[in-house]
Formats: sequence, structure tokens, C-alpha cells
Amino acid sequence: MNKLIATLIAGLFATAAFAQTPASTTATASVAQTPAVSKAAAKEVKTDAKTTATEAKTDAKADAKVAGAKQDATVTKAKAHRKAAKSKAKAKASVTEAKVDAKADAAK
Repeated sequence: MNKLIATLIAGLFATAAFAQTPASTTATASVAQTPAVSKAAAKEVKTDAKTTATEAKTDAKADAKVAGAKQDATVTKAKAHRKAAKSKAKAKASVTEAKVDAKADAAK
């Protein structure tokens, strides 16, 4: 029991030490940006925005395709159930008819 408690306490200290956020290292002197750097940063932001929009559009299309496929699968499953129920009912009717015929033959 002592080993278990010691292990749990050691784990607690390890996770507490690991979860600490590192000290921020901010520079006191700000670096003046040149127009070229600013332009490049703006271009990068614009490219990121386009990429995000394209990914969102692709995800939406994929979600729509999945929804359509699920709907098609549901329709196909329903058709299969109806067909199975119909053939089962038909088989029961033929069995019942055969029993009636057998009783009629036995009565003669």
C-alpha cells in the first residue's frame, strides 16, 4: 500500500511539473518591420485564409456525399426488407395452401 501511495504522489508531482507553462521570453526591443516583410506576412495570411476556405468547402462536399450515401443505403435496406417480407408472406401462404390441400386429400 505504501508503494502505491508513493507512486501516486510521484505521478502527481511529475504531472504538475510537466503541466507548468514555460516562462515567456518576450523581447523588450521590438523589431521594426520593413514593407517587404509586412507584405510577405499579409500574403501568407491571405494564402492561409484561402486554404482554410478551400478545406472547409471540400469538407462540406464530403459530408454531403456521405449523407447521400447513407440515405441511399437506408433506401436500399428498406427495399430489401420489403422484398424479404413479401417473399416470406408468399412462402407462408404456399405452406398454408399446401396444408389445406393435404387436409382435403386426407378427407377424401
